[in-house]
Amino acid sequence: MIKPKPLKPGDKIALIAPSSPTTEEKVMLSIKSMENLGLKVVVGESCKSHYGYLSGSDEIRARDINYMFADKSISGIFAIRGGYGAVRLLDKLDYKMIKNNPKVFSGYSDVTAIHNVLNQKCDFITFHAPMPATEFCKGLDEYTLEYFKKNIFKSEPLGTLKNIEEVKMKTLYKGIANGRLIGGNLSVICSTIGTEYEIDTKGKILFLEDVDEYLYKIDRMILQLKQSNKFKEANGIILGSWNDCVAPKGKESLTLKEIFEELIVPENKPIIYDICCGHSLPTMTLPLGAKVKMDANRQEIRVLE
Repeated sequence: MIKPKPLKPGDKIALIAPSSPTTEEKVMLSIKSMENLGLKVVVGESCKSHYGYLSGSDEIRARDINYMFADKSISGIFAIRGGYGAVRLLDKLDYKMIKNNPKVFSGYSDVTAIHNVLNQKCDFITFHAPMPATEFCKGLDEYTLEYFKKNIFKSEPLGTLKNIEEVKMKTLYKGIANGRLIGGNLSVICSTIGTEYEIDTKGKILFLEDVDEYLYKIDRMILQLKQSNKFKEANGIILGSWNDCVAPKGKESLTLKEIFEELIVPENKPIIYDICCGHSLPTMTLPLGAKVKMDANRQEIRVLE
């Protein structure tokens, strides 16, 4: 697995919109936020396009990704926001070309679909990170910005992952596991099950998070991964933030922890939950595809490369 060359001030990066559209105002704020990091910005056509709930047609969005990877002058590619639509592009990407041009690729949420195929088909590390039009344009807290910079601008391993002081990592099932870190948004991962783009968890550390889903839907998606043997094949599981994942108003429900305990714990794999990563702030940036060691006995996760 290749780790792309870190960015440095003066490097040219591309903003693309592989999922839902954003506004002209947020595009301009996104450009400014990247320039404040010392980067030169190229804006993809998809960032300026609208097609229903998509940021331009599938062809426009896929062309942006392929073009930005092929352009030797561009050192990094940042998804400007999530939403929906990235999964529609997976059969339109030039994986052979992309594999020969590894570079920093960053985003999260719906961008999970692209992370997983780049990790699996192109063999390079990508970054589950806050995005220009959703977090950067509002201004980042020190914790979130520092984790982003340590991933994107430095070549040294991250070492031990630390939550903010107010939030403690917790153990759901004890044990120690090693493997490459994969995963991201639960609902997006489930949408690829049964396709050629299905996530491969064999020998991996599986990270999951989600946002704004009723708890019974979380139950259903966790069950889908369980019945697809994704937990059984993984070496360990890391659970991030689950913002606004609640029961329908006035309805009885299992808790999120009860869902995890009933469906994931019986797989007898090390499980750490409540790490500060996902649809939340502050949030850490994670290098997907990197080797990690997790010690659920001590609530410790260490990135080794």
